[in-house]
Amino acid sequence: MLAVDHGYFLGPTEKLENPKKVIAPLLKYWDSLMLTRGVQRTSVPTFTNVPMVLRVSGGSSIIGEDLSREEITVSIKDAIRLNASALAMSIFVGSKYEHQTIVNLGKLVNEAEEYGIPVLAVTAVGKELGKDARYLSLACRIAAEQGAHIVKTYYCDNFDKVVQSCPVPIIVAGGKKIPELDALQLTYNSIKGGAVGVDMGRNIWQSENPVAMIRAVRHIVHGNATVDQAFKLYQTLLNEKPQQTKPQHKSNPPTQTKPQHKSNPPTQTKPQHTKPQHKPVAHKK
Repeated sequence: MLAVDHGYFLGPTEKLENPKKVIAPLLKYWDSLMLTRGVQRTSVPTFTNVPMVLRVSGGSSIIGEDLSREEITVSIKDAIRLNASALAMSIFVGSKYEHQTIVNLGKLVNEAEEYGIPVLAVTAVGKELGKDARYLSLACRIAAEQGAHIVKTYYCDNFDKVVQSCPVPIIVAGGKKIPELDALQLTYNSIKGGAVGVDMGRNIWQSENPVAMIRAVRHIVHGNATVDQAFKLYQTLLNEKPQQTKPQHKSNPPTQTKPQHKSNPPTQTKPQHTKPQHKPVAHKK
């Protein structure tokens, strides 16, 4: 899963200032896309068949008092209009607004179940919240107990304990940008630890080469590659990119412009103006 929903609380994140430009070259490489309705309407091609995981919670910003103060901001009807494959929202276990976000998750599941739409719960972390196996196990289990069909959380030491205590599938968040080799190691550890996938954003589109990076991550998730194999693929694609862009810009314009402008005007103007009007009129009078 590719995450591009960061703007809902971060605004124009670095290298995600123009979502359309970020999404376009990565279109054929992701399995699903996590985003807001605003980005889906303005920045995703309508012809794509890629499943959309629609973020439906929000209400706080990075400069606000408390990021955990979120509400449901998207109606189930609008989610259906957008053809969402799943709905996503965050819960903040252990925060000031823990009760509010957990209850909202339950309500969202109630509505989504009526239309057969799965719900992804994101176990948010923060300055006061933990990121160890004990905390993440607690948060993931609560999300599953409320009816979430899949949970997005973070990798940690003893990650297998988090997976074993959660009765629904887990995907791992990429988090902040880290070196490419480290991000691939995170992907490998997550899959080997029992996660069914990863949901990366900044470690893809803030990479030196986003296409090469997402293909390297896929190589681990779908190709069962090792970290070394995936990193070698990344380096190979990094070196190949300049050679692939040149041939496509020089071939079409020269061959299409010359033949079509010279052939039509000369053959159509001469025969029609000289013969039909002068000779018939001269013979009858």
